[in-house]
Amino acid sequence: MPLIPNALRRLGALLCFAAAMPAHAAMPDKVLIVVSGEGRDQGETRPGYEFDELSQAWLIFKANGLKVDVASPQGGAVEADKYNAQEPFNAALLGDAEAMRTLAATRSTREVKAADYAAIYVVGGKGAMFDLPRDNALAALLAEAYMQGAVIGAVCHGPAALVDVKLGDGTSLVAGKAMTGFTNEEEAVFGKRWAKEFPWQLEDALRGRGVRWQEAPLMMAKVVVDGRLVTGQNPYSTPGVADAIVRATGRTPVARTPWRDELTMALAARARSGDVRGAADALAQDRERYHVDLLGLLGYYQAQAAGGDDDLRHALTLMQLAMPYMAQPQLKLGAAEAHLRLGEREQAKSLVQQVLAGKPDMAEAKALLQRIDG
Repeated sequence: MPLIPNALRRLGALLCFAAAMPAHAAMPDKVLIVVSGEGRDQGETRPGYEFDELSQAWLIFKANGLKVDVASPQGGAVEADKYNAQEPFNAALLGDAEAMRTLAATRSTREVKAADYAAIYVVGGKGAMFDLPRDNALAALLAEAYMQGAVIGAVCHGPAALVDVKLGDGTSLVAGKAMTGFTNEEEAVFGKRWAKEFPWQLEDALRGRGVRWQEAPLMMAKVVVDGRLVTGQNPYSTPGVADAIVRATGRTPVARTPWRDELTMALAARARSGDVRGAADALAQDRERYHVDLLGLLGYYQAQAAGGDDDLRHALTLMQLAMPYMAQPQLKLGAAEAHLRLGEREQAKSLVQQVLAGKPDMAEAKALLQRIDG
């Protein structure tokens, strides 16, 4: 019967193909973190990578039993932009001698093998817009890893590394995928120094490659998962991206205590969703759990970027939540400006007068009061 030998031959071919495929079970315990090597002088001379985006993800990977390697385009030592070493996640990684040895001698993207990793995670920072997109070895590594079944993750400016990655059949890795990354709106507020040197705006480039773009309001956490592709919008999306990468490797992330920034962003989301009283009560009951300055600054910058009354009202709400705990006069002036834009002159005037009572010579406050009275 010729059908039986043919069937056996097809089965044998399938078994050979399966044997040639990378065994997921053989590489489930290692993640490659990719960082930019562009940085100089803590980001002053040249922009580098975001240490917060490295440390939080690294700690989450480690807590879930995943080993970590680190690579950069040229290998060797890499420099992060200026960061707060006292933040618990940064302090924890800085206190890990083995992690620091790994970071001091990153591997070159030319020498690592895709088959060794269950996932590749690309850290952001403005440096990622320069050396990562032009690293052909990284593009080949990402394509090969994805085709072999690995998870690909990136946060903030990290998706810049994915923009022009081509798979083995010549198709784009990102075309048709749901993704996010540092938005044009966020770049306009926070990227003024280096953006003029970028090869393109990240959002524009990804949209132009056929990405189904998603985003949250300015600097709010946002994670998008499309199969084995995981992206995060900004630094505050990092823990969510790391957790999603862990899940995509087939694990259930271990329970952990959220960091203060995570709790703060969740509080901001709670207020934006309409539960302002609940958010205010939570903040009053345990202020130390939250990063109040972050909450106030989030509202301040969202107000600057607000394109309509609804967005402006949400931003004002965040500033109002933070004001009882923040002494900075600029926050009150930001809230006053928001009131004025909303046509609420009396509320605006009251806030400016409060500022002038403590700082009678503050030119910015005087100018705003003149506009209100004008």
